[in-house]
Amino acid sequence: MHRTPLILLATLLTASTAGAQSLELTDCRISAGPGASSMAARCGTMMRPLDPTGEVPGEIELRIAVVPALNLTPEPDPFVPIAGGPGQGSVQFYTSYYWAFEDVRRNRDILLIDQRGTGESATMDCEFDDDILEGEYSVEVTVEYTERCLEQLPHDPRFFTTSVAVTDMEAVRAALGYPALNLYGVSYGTRVAQHFARRYPGSTRTVVIDGVVPPQLSLGPEIATESQKAVDRILARCAEDEACNERFPDVAADFERVVVELRATPVTIDVPHPSTGRPEDLEFGEGELAGAIRLLAYHPNSIALMPLLIHEAGEGNYAPLGSQFMMTMIAIRDAMSLGMHNAVLCSEDVPFYDKSSIDYEGLAASYMGTFQLDALEAICSVWPAGPIDDEFKVPLATGLPVLLLSGDSDPITPPRYADLAAIDLTNATHLIGKHQGHGQISVGCTPQLVADFIDTTDPAGLDATCLERSFVMPFFLDFSGPNP
Repeated sequence: MHRTPLILLATLLTASTAGAQSLELTDCRISAGPGASSMAARCGTMMRPLDPTGEVPGEIELRIAVVPALNLTPEPDPFVPIAGGPGQGSVQFYTSYYWAFEDVRRNRDILLIDQRGTGESATMDCEFDDDILEGEYSVEVTVEYTERCLEQLPHDPRFFTTSVAVTDMEAVRAALGYPALNLYGVSYGTRVAQHFARRYPGSTRTVVIDGVVPPQLSLGPEIATESQKAVDRILARCAEDEACNERFPDVAADFERVVVELRATPVTIDVPHPSTGRPEDLEFGEGELAGAIRLLAYHPNSIALMPLLIHEAGEGNYAPLGSQFMMTMIAIRDAMSLGMHNAVLCSEDVPFYDKSSIDYEGLAASYMGTFQLDALEAICSVWPAGPIDDEFKVPLATGLPVLLLSGDSDPITPPRYADLAAIDLTNATHLIGKHQGHGQISVGCTPQLVADFIDTTDPAGLDATCLERSFVMPFFLDFSGPNP
């Protein structure tokens, strides 16, 4: 028998007198996608104005799900995971990592809101072209592709920014009658969590930001150089590891040579498709290498494979990295709403680039090169910018309890980004995982630390010594795995 939280029953009875829109939830099952296991939840939809100001007519439908707390008498304030991307839906994100949030769910409902433009909330998607992301097209062709993408979208893309999305979150909170929210944001989701806390401090109880994007920083110009630094650290760690260094001597030099060779002459390789197993020809060049390596550097378990795959490429066997690239592209295509992704970056990031401060020489020297930055600027040259709130690009200044999480090997949001975000946070603690990548919620004792923080609202009182015992996957010495 499914429970309806008492707070929801009260809402349905009193929403009309409180002036909030009511939101009825019914039994449902949610999952990370086709073929994935599902879980019981309570689901509903809410109609929201496309343009909150009312100047542009139209409505969109938001998807909401509540996974009930394990406790029969839960706390009144739910836990709200916010996905990254930008472009991933929160339902898909949560169901992929639900086990990491079970300590929190013991006493609190999990409130899931697919952000407008993602998941099943007015998805803003269009045909996904791998070559655009990997820099295979000219600026002119990228612009033509972007214009075709705009023509396919079902809604005006201007109204899918973070500033608009947080108004949806507040409307859902009010409709369900929750007094306040405990926010967890990962990657781009940290931007959403910080801005919700800025705009609705009275509706925010705690904030956890994991892989932090500071408000004052625009994503894009440092992605390639930060990823290069992360790869350099990984390969240096291999050189310091006796077994890894013996098996892959001078792997950093191998990587430099592979980058130079693929930049000059791509290779055609035969790779089994990750879904069908059928062999496919893949032209593997600089862009494909960048796509494979960049995502390998995100997580400790895939980091463990990097020296082996680079060594194989150095020996002329590009098939393992080719398979990694294909899996990466399929995962991104399945998870990311490209229209929403562009709406955010072309409103909140690219217009704020200070070209005089961009390290173009460092970008060109990195294994990724300048292609991603070039592609973003080409896309945003025709993509319409949407509204952002005043002070959106200013660090959050608050006394709310905030827990910041970073990995010291994060290839996109290094720990110094969290330090930038924390400059005006007066009740915050920053925890850094050693040899960890992007996103800490699944690492070691982090789930319990997050649950303790939400229970106590005391970031300074957390005992984080358990993080020192967090498992780091040993480097793979061959395809059978690491040494026992």
